[in-house]
Amino acid sequence: MARSRHDLSSGWQFREYDGSSSSERPWLPVHQVPSDVHMDLLANKEIPDPFIDLNELALRSLAEKRWTYRTRFPKPAELSLGSPTTTDLVFEGLDTFATVLLNGAEILKSDNMFISHRVNVTGLLKDTNELEILFDSAMLRGRELVNEHSHEHTFYVRQTEMGRVPVRKAQYHWGWDWGPILITAGPWKPIYLEQYVSKIEDVWTECEVSEDLQTCSGRILAKISQPESSGLSVKISLSLAESVVFEKECTVGSSGIAETSFSITRPELWYPFTHGSQTRYELKATLGSHDAVSKMIGFRRTELIQQPDQFGKSFFFRINGEDVFCGGSCWIPADSFLPRVSEQRYRDWVKLAHEGNQNMIRVWGGGIYEHDAFFDACDELGIMVWQDFGFACASYPTYESFLVSVEEEARQNIRRLRSHPSLIIWAGSNEDYQVQERYKLEYNYDDKDPQSWLKSSFPARYTYEYLLPKIVSEEDRFALYHPCSPWGDGKNTADPTVGDKHQWDIWHGAMNRYQEVFRLSARFISEFGMEAYPHIETTRNMITVEKQRYPGSMMMDFRNKAIDHERRLSTYVTENFTVKYDISSYTHLTQMVQAEAMHFAYKTWRREWGQRKCGGVLVWQFNDCWPTMSWAVVDYYLVKKPAYYAIKNALKPLDIGISREYHDWTSGHVDPAGSIRDNKFDLWIVSDRAQPVQGNVAVRFISVKTGQDVRPPLKLGSVTVHPNTTTEVLKNHDIIETTKQSFDVAEFDPYVIYATVTIDNKLVASDIYWPQPLKYLDFDGRDVAIKDIGGGKIAVSAARPTKGFVFEETQGVHLSDNGFDIVPGQERVVEVTGASVQSLRYTYIGASEGSIAFSAQ
Repeated sequence: MARSRHDLSSGWQFREYDGSSSSERPWLPVHQVPSDVHMDLLANKEIPDPFIDLNELALRSLAEKRWTYRTRFPKPAELSLGSPTTTDLVFEGLDTFATVLLNGAEILKSDNMFISHRVNVTGLLKDTNELEILFDSAMLRGRELVNEHSHEHTFYVRQTEMGRVPVRKAQYHWGWDWGPILITAGPWKPIYLEQYVSKIEDVWTECEVSEDLQTCSGRILAKISQPESSGLSVKISLSLAESVVFEKECTVGSSGIAETSFSITRPELWYPFTHGSQTRYELKATLGSHDAVSKMIGFRRTELIQQPDQFGKSFFFRINGEDVFCGGSCWIPADSFLPRVSEQRYRDWVKLAHEGNQNMIRVWGGGIYEHDAFFDACDELGIMVWQDFGFACASYPTYESFLVSVEEEARQNIRRLRSHPSLIIWAGSNEDYQVQERYKLEYNYDDKDPQSWLKSSFPARYTYEYLLPKIVSEEDRFALYHPCSPWGDGKNTADPTVGDKHQWDIWHGAMNRYQEVFRLSARFISEFGMEAYPHIETTRNMITVEKQRYPGSMMMDFRNKAIDHERRLSTYVTENFTVKYDISSYTHLTQMVQAEAMHFAYKTWRREWGQRKCGGVLVWQFNDCWPTMSWAVVDYYLVKKPAYYAIKNALKPLDIGISREYHDWTSGHVDPAGSIRDNKFDLWIVSDRAQPVQGNVAVRFISVKTGQDVRPPLKLGSVTVHPNTTTEVLKNHDIIETTKQSFDVAEFDPYVIYATVTIDNKLVASDIYWPQPLKYLDFDGRDVAIKDIGGGKIAVSAARPTKGFVFEETQGVHLSDNGFDIVPGQERVVEVTGASVQSLRYTYIGASEGSIAFSAQ
């Protein structure tokens, strides 16, 4: 008889635990499990919403408390009278220090949030059973562990408190520079009873696609759980579109493993969506009438190309023989309270990345090993995943019990995720080698003895360069592994010539202007970013006190967790724009700063793909875990900021770009008109396409003041756009204009350069280069016109070049484009779903207000 599952999702109660079985504290209902303490207290109206106003502060003391959850359930019936039935109690995840009691007897202790547990309770069940879980304080236990192991390890930490470091729990719960301090506890993943006579624990492949892509061969393995499983027969099959392409009966060996070799000729392969289809096969294992397990898998050949070249050493991915530029984002957990992220919400997030032309998501190491639903969506939509192991911004210990726990954590999660074709690479940690550099911990790259690393002041090297790669090779032998992000051959993590780099000289560090991104390139940029406010609706949701909704208010400052956020963000705003300080206008200005930073960065660094100088760009960050202002390009409510669209446009399959020489404008005795005097520019087209195409390229030069063309358009005619590279169209092209030696501000008539590429008379891509900085330009009198043209579409036009036209976005509203520039003679048509056209509000640089009603037209 097939195995059965009995979910223990309802009937739970919880209360604070004071160590006494006779506590008078009342039991409170739990709506459902999975859950956590904060969610349940909030549902019972015992606490205010920590996502609103200053409420987070009032709830920090919850992290010091202990909690108990309990439920009662009946004993399930036996599956079969003829064969003994095994009953397991399964805990997919307990957060974090948990003691489990069944009918008053301890059956489990757990201290790792990332580990699942299976307890055989066949002989322990009564007709009616009580299950109780005691959760200790992760914060206090973490501090105790630091003290307990301080004689053998020095704990260094770059974010929040060092007590998080020895605790195997999502590190962002201790707060980060984009998220609150909300240290959760509770049954955060499903709990259920599972009954079986025999069951299949897992089925997976170990295989490789040949270099010519004509065969996929290797092994298929299935692991069987049964006391006497040896000699049993398992049928293993592979199917494509419900047609069986491989099938074999296998005998279970003494180790409980059934395996078979296999080979598929001319396999249909899985590609990132930018380069091909997402073909998946069904892998199935059947154990007679007792059990059957199936999963969708994909075959691909994946290589990380690290070869010496003229720029140092390359770092880019090759999928099925095709070099792939990785344009995308870094991902943090989608909520501070993980159990409330539904499978549909995961899919909605991944769909946003896909719609934004992003083909890679990097799952950051301070969060979690993401949910199966996240990876399923990435598999289906063709988005590559870079998954960090669960370490971030610290010097982690290596005492025995810690490493034992880490090993189990790594093995379980690799086994869970290894069949997902979207999972391209594992990385050992996030920024931990930067901690090594900051605190001058011992690191000799030439020393290759792992045992000596354990004796150094940076023993975590053992984890990242020995233990984890060993586990990866054993559990998923063809998987790619990288010791850390960033990391490159043991060199300084700031070295741009090797490995990946977190480029934080924009915003952090030197606070370079975003116009200087050409100076800040690297072989693979796995982090960089710029902050922005969310749209006004989100600000209203998170700050309910109307008088606190202004830049620099107490609540606005508290909401932004980034160190020195106000001086950094205001610097970028004032360097580039004429400042308006009402909340709507300032929100728009911050969003423009972020969008412009994305525009310059993605356009510039993607251009370098032509020489494989830069193999990828991943913005920090895609999402938020609570409503806030941060580096996210989409806010907590899935509301997109203009930067999202800037990235989307820069990552089109075929895109055109313009650049001009950088001229400083505020340092010492520089000439602020330098960029005006310079009449040269570059023009290029970058393509992900597999075949060359012919594109017609034209360039206009349009007065910002009058909207008229200041010189005849440059019509370049048909240009051959080369596949999967950059086609340099114009280099240092001189517009040939006579410029007076003296500069007369009164006669100042700046112009934008507007370039387009059309294919078969269809506009495929465009770019607009504005004189920098934008604050030197007069944006009065844009004469913007918007009209409802029916069918949920809006047409936007302007008599003069217009910068940063933005519709205020709200939850549930979908726009086909936003945050765009307009040139005379061009009509931008935006499709709107989820709201009436008449309900929209908008603004742009130079507008009379920061929020204008459509009806005001």
